[in-house]
Amino acid sequence: MEQSGLSAVAKTLLDRRNFLQSGGAGLSGIALASLLAGEGRLSAGEPPIRPDWSPERPTAPRKPHFAPRAQQVLVLFCSGALSHVDTFDYKPELVKRDGMPLPGAAGLVTFQGEQGNLTRPIWDFKPRGESGKMTSELLPRLGELADEFSFIHSMTAKSNTHGPAENQMSTGYVLEGFPAMGSWVSYALGSECQDLPSFVAIPDPRGVPQVGPNHWNSAFLPAVFQGTAFNADKPIPNLSTPARINAATESRSRDLLASLNRGLLERHPGDTELIARIAAYEMAARMQLSAAEVGDLSKESGGTWEMYGATDTENTTKARFGKNCMLARRLLERGVRFVQLFNGSYAMGEGVGNWDGHKTLKTQYDIHGPILDQPAAALISDLKQRGMLDQTLVVFVTEFGRMPTFQKGASGRDHNPKGFTVFLCGAGVKRGFSYGATDEFGYQAVDRVSTIYDLHATLLHLLGLDHTRLSFYHNGIERRLTDVHGHVIEDVLT
Repeated sequence: MEQSGLSAVAKTLLDRRNFLQSGGAGLSGIALASLLAGEGRLSAGEPPIRPDWSPERPTAPRKPHFAPRAQQVLVLFCSGALSHVDTFDYKPELVKRDGMPLPGAAGLVTFQGEQGNLTRPIWDFKPRGESGKMTSELLPRLGELADEFSFIHSMTAKSNTHGPAENQMSTGYVLEGFPAMGSWVSYALGSECQDLPSFVAIPDPRGVPQVGPNHWNSAFLPAVFQGTAFNADKPIPNLSTPARINAATESRSRDLLASLNRGLLERHPGDTELIARIAAYEMAARMQLSAAEVGDLSKESGGTWEMYGATDTENTTKARFGKNCMLARRLLERGVRFVQLFNGSYAMGEGVGNWDGHKTLKTQYDIHGPILDQPAAALISDLKQRGMLDQTLVVFVTEFGRMPTFQKGASGRDHNPKGFTVFLCGAGVKRGFSYGATDEFGYQAVDRVSTIYDLHATLLHLLGLDHTRLSFYHNGIERRLTDVHGHVIEDVLT
């Protein structure tokens, strides 16, 4: 057994008797760990909570873990990576050192290549409201609402690539195959509205973001918790009853189907997949009436259409996004638990459909700013005016930020996951508050650095859910939205 050059320790480990003893102890340790894990004795905290939901009524409202501050969530997702240094993260030093190199970053290469010099914000900043928060003139109407917001200026992402970063913002993971945050919330809490989906995604009128349906995917959670995607331009297909079928005929058809389903259930008692499928079809039947009604914007007043910018005949894209914002409010009004509203479309490409301002940022953002600003500000103001912010948490996000420099040879900013801004407002959140900070140029988070895990933990907390305990057992692992990370950002809470 001896080999030249082996240490005494290595010789001991290679000894047959010691090898067998060590192997036996290792196997025993694995077995012991398995037994302890099965009894829940390895957990340092409390055991996981898997919601007790019924396949017959999968979206029935369920109790949270503790008293919630919010009942519903609206996520406004700016696809393409909205530049924080040109919108909400004011950096006087960036203005002062415009045209100079980023200190300590000579030859810095980021996602699309080498970086040029520091470039001041393209739009001027001004103080807003009683808080005096500095926001840019790119989004003046959202800026006017700064007293409503809790800004998190120290957000970070794990990827500098759109697809994985979008995945992380919506699902907690850079890889695909994990449930969206809306699916987790639907799984945990169900919905107060039984005639509409508990989770609705509203894609941009011009198309979907880069990872498309993965933003509203249920993955390994039961399929009933997947988001339903539709917008004001494209309502849910196949809801209208054919003209040749009158109401009495349709009613009799439904009664017959219900009778057949009851007979099938009697022959297969306890078949949860069958129960869930029947429940899904019954939900679809109820949606024939309710979804058509919620999408009928003609019932909104002329003043509401104008407030949302939905009557703008010169900027038809803004008008279409304004209609999507009206649809989002109507869904929340009717008790939908989770609404995710997208601004920006990957399908249309750079310079046309999203916030990915690499080459000609000013030209591109001059197009996108007005599309987002008036409708989004109107939505938040409308929620407040109707008293809905008392129970609705609004979460404004993008997948990562952008560099304080321009790319070499271009007039735009590259991807930057090291520091960017998101904001919260509404139920349970401080008003006119800023948390964390990037450095003096907006390059990377340096004060109270936050992660997307923290954002998700905070969102769940406001809904009365403990992110460390909300769980689904999949492939031998207790899966969570926040994986094994995250903490609640207590400072932004009231």
